[in-house]
Amino acid sequence: MAGFLGRLRSALSVRTVARQVFSLQAAIVVLLVVAAVVALVLQSRADSEREARNRSLAVAETFASAPGIEEALAGPDPTAVLQPRAEEARKASGVDFLVVMTTDGIRLTHPDPAQIGRHYIGTIGPAAAGGIVRETVTGTLGPSTRAVVPVTDAEGDVIALVAAGVTLEAVSGVVDHQLPLLLGAAAAALAVATFGTALVGRRLRRQTHGLEPAEMTRMYEHHDAVLHAVREGVLILDGDGRLVLANDEARRLLGLSPDAEGLLARELGLAPDIARLLASGRSATDEVHLAGDRLLAVNQRPTDPGGGPSGCVATLRDTTELQAVTGRADVAQERLKLLFAAGLEIGTSLDVERTSQELADFAVPRFADFATVDLADPVLRGEEPSLGGAAMRRVAFRGIREDTPLYPPGKLIHFVPSTPQSLGYGSGETVLEADMTAFSGWQAQDPERARGLVEAGIHSMIAAPLRARGVILGVVTFWRSRKPEPFEHDDVTVAEELAARAAVTIDNARRFTREHTMAVTLQRSLLPRALPEQNALDVAHRYLPAQAGSGGVGGDWFDVIPLPGARVALVVGDVVGHGLHAAATMGRLRTAVHNFSSLDMSPDELLWHLDELVTRIDQDESGDGDVAPVTGATCLYALYDPGSQLCTMARAGHLEPVVVRPDGSATFAAVPGGPPLGLSGLPFETAEMRLPEGSSLVLYTDGLVEDRTRDIDEGLELLRRTLAHPGRTPEQTCSAVLDALLPEQPSDDIALVVARTHALDSARTAAWDVASDPSAVGQVRAAVTRTLAAWGLEEESFTTELILSELVTNAIRYAAEPVRVRLIRDRALICEVSDGSSTAPHLRRAATTDEGGRGLFLVAQFADRWGTRYTADGKVIWTEQPLLTGTSEDNDR
Repeated sequence: MAGFLGRLRSALSVRTVARQVFSLQAAIVVLLVVAAVVALVLQSRADSEREARNRSLAVAETFASAPGIEEALAGPDPTAVLQPRAEEARKASGVDFLVVMTTDGIRLTHPDPAQIGRHYIGTIGPAAAGGIVRETVTGTLGPSTRAVVPVTDAEGDVIALVAAGVTLEAVSGVVDHQLPLLLGAAAAALAVATFGTALVGRRLRRQTHGLEPAEMTRMYEHHDAVLHAVREGVLILDGDGRLVLANDEARRLLGLSPDAEGLLARELGLAPDIARLLASGRSATDEVHLAGDRLLAVNQRPTDPGGGPSGCVATLRDTTELQAVTGRADVAQERLKLLFAAGLEIGTSLDVERTSQELADFAVPRFADFATVDLADPVLRGEEPSLGGAAMRRVAFRGIREDTPLYPPGKLIHFVPSTPQSLGYGSGETVLEADMTAFSGWQAQDPERARGLVEAGIHSMIAAPLRARGVILGVVTFWRSRKPEPFEHDDVTVAEELAARAAVTIDNARRFTREHTMAVTLQRSLLPRALPEQNALDVAHRYLPAQAGSGGVGGDWFDVIPLPGARVALVVGDVVGHGLHAAATMGRLRTAVHNFSSLDMSPDELLWHLDELVTRIDQDESGDGDVAPVTGATCLYALYDPGSQLCTMARAGHLEPVVVRPDGSATFAAVPGGPPLGLSGLPFETAEMRLPEGSSLVLYTDGLVEDRTRDIDEGLELLRRTLAHPGRTPEQTCSAVLDALLPEQPSDDIALVVARTHALDSARTAAWDVASDPSAVGQVRAAVTRTLAAWGLEEESFTTELILSELVTNAIRYAAEPVRVRLIRDRALICEVSDGSSTAPHLRRAATTDEGGRGLFLVAQFADRWGTRYTADGKVIWTEQPLLTGTSEDNDR
């Protein structure tokens, strides 16, 4: 039930205008038809009653005046005579009853004989008095409309009454016979009216597109509001080109008169091209036409493609201001593109001069015809610019031609205070000289050169300071000559943006230059400035720091350390990282290697102590948030003894050295690889090999063989092939290696050491075994004196005998056998006393009452250097005595 009611309610609650109109018209038609039917029925009923009354009266009067009625009433049995006659008359007249009665209402006749003799039901008084009675009374036959008339004699006296009537049932029967006709006619009228209403509703639905009344009202209100409030003109023209509608904006833009509607497009007084467009009705999209002093963008579309009426609708938009704004926007967009391109092309490297030149190259000819960049001299050295004076060096120039009176690059210019460059450098504000021909003070720098500039066509300039992080580094000047328009204030903004972008990059390059210079200076100061003099090796080296833009100075280092006994240590190392921290750490490690090597440690033991040092450095610096801790370092330590021609090596994470034999064969030395320094884990191992005289030992860092474009294995193989050439000197070898392997842009430091070996001549050494007997000391002194005389070193005999006497005596007295003495003539005279004890003597100062304790003190006084080194069988105490220049032909080797 609820569903049915819902559907009924939905059917009744129509929403669209067409449906509402249809429903309203249908209801009206139904009401009219119903009213018509009711009116016809009522009218028919009224007419029937009136006809019945008239008929009743006529029948009653006719029967009352019928001949023989008086004689029948006067007869003995009026009923017998009148009853048949009354029934005949009744039937003939179509009334329902015809009654003759006495004046007092006693019936003499009646359609129902049983009613004869009874009293008449109804009003008879007026009729008995000679009048007529018309009434509707319910009688024996039911409700009826009747008439009562008197029957008079010849004298005019009322002798009887006649009543005739028609029952209401008979009257209704007549109407009922007419009702089907009425209802049929009403149904036909309703059908015709409904069909007409449906046609009207269909047409209305098409016209209103099925909209609701509220929607149509809202649409009309919005249409009216939009049509007259929108800032766009709207014109609607019919198929004949007549104006149907124009909104307020269209009237304003076109200057239309109030009575413009109904006129043809050519009659509206419009510009010819706009009139032709409107009259043609063709489609148009954003066509720009001139209407007076306005530029109008016109769009036009026909209205009939969608089923609408023929014609077209045109919209007008005023683009006069938009064109001006668009022009300014185009200029702004071009400047934004200029600044975006500047960010890509200026500052591609951390080089002050190159960045300055990039600024000048970018500005010409995009922004200016000439551009110059002047920087304070300290900036070029990576320093802060000085506060006083406006002395700047021209570091960059670019122009549309070269023949100008502008100062050339490289010149140091002292700008006078009245020049834009001096004003901009001192105040930090950009200075615009829009008209240089006015000579407003800028010419004071050089009047003759100023006239030459103006004669060359240069007419305006902008001097923009290069400010970065609150520091003014210099001035960039833009000059204009080819374009006749001078620089404007809008151009000042562009110049400042270009200067600001370049200034930041120049300042970054300055800071990097300063740090790189400091790091290089520090590293150069920490590396050996000159190789020490020694006879065991001929050494050549190369050191190349990384380029400024490729990471900066690293921690690569090398060293050549002379050791007692004519031995030499070669060291190559690499600290992880770049910059000042890596260089400083490298210096610490190099100093540590020097100190550890002075203790005459074996290579593996030295690397172990170095590893402990790096670990402590990490621990000490790990708590400092501003300094990144050292994550490790690599090192290769090689010890060469020319006497035995043995080379002992150990490495900590470093690349293997290359050994080049005298015949030119090159192989990588099989040195066990240890972990990098700072890991404090695995022990280090040594490798020992005998190198024939004339062999070369090549030590290097990974920057030589490793590159972005080359695998390290390829680099190592290329290094080996490059070294495999006999007869080269160490210097030639270094040059050949760098020519073959040096990357175009080294991203890491490169350290290269080439050492060619020499053997110690047996004629330059002497050795004696000493018996464990104090008397053997004298024999040793005598043998040493003879040897020194043979070497031409007689002047050293006394000192040497004294030193050896003390050392041999201590060895015999306190040490264990075997005791051995070796004398080496090198750049110094070396005395070595070895024994089988691992206990080292120590120097002490004896009191005046002590009988002993002065031996080592005397040795320390007479010898230039002395010390102790440990061997697998004991120890060696050595001393060095300087030799006079020229005592040995080998001293100049």
